[in-house]
Formats: sequence, C-alpha cells, structure tokens
Amino acid sequence: MDIINIIILSTIEGITEFLPISSTGHLIVASHLLDIAQSNTHINFEITIQLASILAVCYEYSDKLKRGLDLWKKIIISFIPVGIVGIIFYKEILGLFSVITVAITFILGGIVFLIVEWFHNENEGTVGRLEDISYRQSLLIGIAQVFSLIPGTSRSGATIIGGLLCNLDRKTSTEFSFLCAIPVLFIATLFSLYKNFGGLNGDEIFLLILGFIVAFLVALLTIRLFLKYVKRHNFVPFGIYRILFGVLLLLFFNN
Repeated sequence: MDIINIIILSTIEGITEFLPISSTGHLIVASHLLDIAQSNTHINFEITIQLASILAVCYEYSDKLKRGLDLWKKIIISFIPVGIVGIIFYKEILGLFSVITVAITFILGGIVFLIVEWFHNENEGTVGRLEDISYRQSLLIGIAQVFSLIPGTSRSGATIIGGLLCNLDRKTSTEFSFLCAIPVLFIATLFSLYKNFGGLNGDEIFLLILGFIVAFLVALLTIRLFLKYVKRHNFVPFGIYRILFGVLLLLFFNN
C-alpha cells in the first residue's frame, strides 16, 4: 500500500465506523477497487485504524467515562451478547466475508431503517440521556449488536436501531452506539494483534502512524458532525443510501 491508499482507507474508516453504513463493508469494497491484497501489512493497517477510531470515542467522551461507573456497567452489559456469539461462531463469521454478503445486508439494513423510522415517535417518554438508559435496555441493544457480526450490517446501525426500538431518542441511541463500540473494537483489535501482528520495517511503521492519525482525526470530526445531524434529522437518508449502495454492489460485483 502507498500513501494515497493509506489516506483513502483511513478516511473511509474514520467516516464509516460510527455512521450506520458499515465500515467493514466499505473497506472490503474499497480494498477490492484499489486492488489491495489481504497481506499481513494490510491486516496490521486495519487494526491500527480501528484502534484510532476507538480512541476517538474515548477522547470525545472522556469526561463521562471517567466519572461514570454506572455507564461503564451498561457498556459492558451491551458487549456480552456479541462477545459470546462472536467467540462461539468465529470461524462461521469469517466465512461470510464477501462483497455479495455485504450487498445483501446493506439492502436489508436499509429497509429495516426505513421501517423503524416510519414507526418511531420521539415523545415525552423517550429516553433522552445516557444516564437514563436502563440495564435491560443496554442488554437489548447488545442483543441487536449481535447482527453486526454479519459483514455489511453495521455495528453502529444495529445498535442505533436497537436503541430506537428500546425507546431511546435518536441522539441518545447514537451516543450509546458510539460507546458500545469501545469494548467491541478494543477486544477485536487485541485479538487481531494476537493473530496477525508481525515484524514491520520503517516504511510500514510510517504508513501505520499516518493511517492512525488520519483515522483518528476523521473519526473525531465524524462523531461531532453526526451528533449535530441527529439532533435535527432522522435516519431515512442512511436507509436510502444503504439500499442504493447495496444494489450497486450487486450490479457491479455479481457478474
């Protein structure tokens, strides 16, 4: 990979990790279009930019995380279902990684977003603060997060939908989705490091550092802009985007 590829993929990771449009799906497609082989260097790069995204969330929510033991409990509870299923079905999940799978899950996820938004109504009973999320709601959102193990589903998309179905408002669903990413991405990063990390030369280390910086800054900007968006708008545009993107993938890659 060269510097241009690093910047492109790091930017894609930073933008898509926390939007409900699947970072994994976009990275699979982008790597395919850029003709980047799944080498050890590429795997280490993906680990690095994923770590950058985790740290962007930790940085943005550092105050709440420092003084929020109850919030940490809810985050851990949300991780339990996806952690158990991920460990048990690890090999089967790896076998699902393909452009066609991504395309289908993009379309299905888009349809789900449109249906949920059609019925969602933010009223006085809607949970509007992270502190007011119950442990039961945390567990249910965690169960929804299990679907994100299917490539293209989107971890943030699954947790946001789960939050909306649990009567959270859009902003709180989005914020809790950000926080749910911390244990999921952290554990996944540690596991990938254990499985794949190898010797790197000076040029490769430079590229990893560059990718880390770009992904961190783009992820931080995305988090802030996305929160501003959901305060005033719904998720319908993301549902439409998912359906159109999935159809395009089927048209161009199913030949």
